[in-house]
Amino acid sequence: MTLSLNTIKPAPGSRPKKFRVGRGEGSGRGKTAGKGTKGQRARSGGRNKLKTLGIRALMLSMPKLRGFKSRYLKPATVKLESVAKVFGADTKIDIKALKNKGLVPKITTRVKLVGTATLDKPLNFVNVMATATAKAAVEKAGGSFSLPPRKKIKAKK
Repeated sequence: MTLSLNTIKPAPGSRPKKFRVGRGEGSGRGKTAGKGTKGQRARSGGRNKLKTLGIRALMLSMPKLRGFKSRYLKPATVKLESVAKVFGADTKIDIKALKNKGLVPKITTRVKLVGTATLDKPLNFVNVMATATAKAAVEKAGGSFSLPPRKKIKAKK
């Protein structure tokens, strides 16, 4: 006999025959299908609650994790007063410059300027977001903001 896909089968005795429970007297499992008599465990879907009995107390004592955590990092906030103290007039201020001066953490990818201080020198911010009051204070002192153009997201058809 040649070896082909339709002749391959497991070795005799390596795969035990599966009992079909709940199929009557002639099935080899009798009238109660090996489940004893009556009760919750004899029914279909019975005893389905918490099977991990050993760690049940631990699971119940753990706090429930609610809500969600955004996958986008929040921008690091920088006060306008601290930026005004560190940088001189007409300086180009971007995220790299703020990292070098130690005003934001090294892992920061986005920065937001906050505060209501009055400035006496113009500051030029590049790629830095700002609150409305901070933006008004910078522009009043003669400074400017320049953000890169936003990418347009194509709608799926």
